[in-house]
Amino acid sequence: MKFDKSIVQTNIPSPLGTITIAASAKGLTGLWFAEGQRYLPTDLTGSAAWPENADHPLLKQASQQLGEYFAGQRSRFDVPLDLRCGTAFQQSVWQALLAIAQGETVSYGEVSRRIGKPAAVRAVGGAVGRNPVSIIVPCHRVMGSKGTLTGYGGGLTRKTALLRLEGALAERLL
Repeated sequence: MKFDKSIVQTNIPSPLGTITIAASAKGLTGLWFAEGQRYLPTDLTGSAAWPENADHPLLKQASQQLGEYFAGQRSRFDVPLDLRCGTAFQQSVWQALLAIAQGETVSYGEVSRRIGKPAAVRAVGGAVGRNPVSIIVPCHRVMGSKGTLTGYGGGLTRKTALLRLEGALAERLL
């Protein structure tokens, strides 16, 4: 993934652990769990890390909206997004994820059909897994073909917690 050079980041607390959020001048470009997250960008830590800026307006807006979400007071996010880091295919998948309403889940196959690529289920799975703005771009709402909990970059425990928070997890999956 290629990220804009103007990105800044900050860390915020959440009930599921510390979250790192990142923004460019155009929108929120990243949301990752600080621990146990797969597919982290290399620019998140070390000497090449994006600068910290907790006062960036988009990071403040995202932080507030995430707090409301975890408190059960928000079901949709309206923070601007900058998803240019992905390929055209990945961006189409991420846009399809944005159309999945809170409380709803869909299969990877359904996402494939929604983007007009019904045979691209594996590629859709890869794009879902590399979603750079988890929670807000709700990749946790994508399930296995029989409604089973499968894959989540932040771990299945967090996926389960997010789906429970949203009232989307069927009792049989508990």
